[in-house]
Amino acid sequence: MPFSFGRQLSFTEKTVTLNDERFRPACHSILNHSKVAPPQLSLPSPENGPFPLPMTPLINKPIVLVLNRNWQAINVRTPAEAFCQMATDVATALDIREDESMVPTRWEDWKRLPVRDRDFSVGTAHGPVRVPTVVVLSRFAKVPMKRPKFNARNLWERDGGRCQYTGRILRPGEGNIDHVVPRSRGGETSWENCVIAAREVNSRKANRTPEEAGLQLLNPPSAPRELPVTMLLRNVHGIPEWEPFLRS
Repeated sequence: MPFSFGRQLSFTEKTVTLNDERFRPACHSILNHSKVAPPQLSLPSPENGPFPLPMTPLINKPIVLVLNRNWQAINVRTPAEAFCQMATDVATALDIREDESMVPTRWEDWKRLPVRDRDFSVGTAHGPVRVPTVVVLSRFAKVPMKRPKFNARNLWERDGGRCQYTGRILRPGEGNIDHVVPRSRGGETSWENCVIAAREVNSRKANRTPEEAGLQLLNPPSAPRELPVTMLLRNVHGIPEWEPFLRS
């Protein structure tokens, strides 16, 4: 019998069901039987929930931290992807308990774990299955290297929150992105052509090069070096179980 999917409910509701063709193969693989109730995602009640999430299908939210076999954080996955990794023995989940102990648990045992008030879960005909917050890959041991993505936050970090023309430390709202070679004159939006500048300096520079505006850069802008991906991961949803693996 094919799966039947409903519409997403308000985030304040206890249960959310999905309406997305992309999840049908994943759900078939995860639940591994043909006669099941429509897949449902159960949310912790607002008073017990460990972290807030926007109104997006939970099974498509990147809320599962992936560790290599040395327990180093290397990626973030969705519950659907994590369940598939567990069902094929690519990964095991960590049963993180109240006393902060962590027990690696394989798929067959994971399906039988009780769902606590603070857990997210996937509902099936045989009962709810807890959504893991951390999984460990069985064979992969490397920590990939990656260059930080170009965006305003990372540019601010590269420049240390300092105006690259005056050297002044800027408070939030006092600076913006300056294109060294203006975009109207062919300048690219890239690591090598963008710096943080005080708003008044950027306004004075306007559509000119630093030389034309009588300004001098503290340092030539360049792309930051590649870093271990662990250093680039952020716990944007404030999931408590991630913290031991993201501490520097």
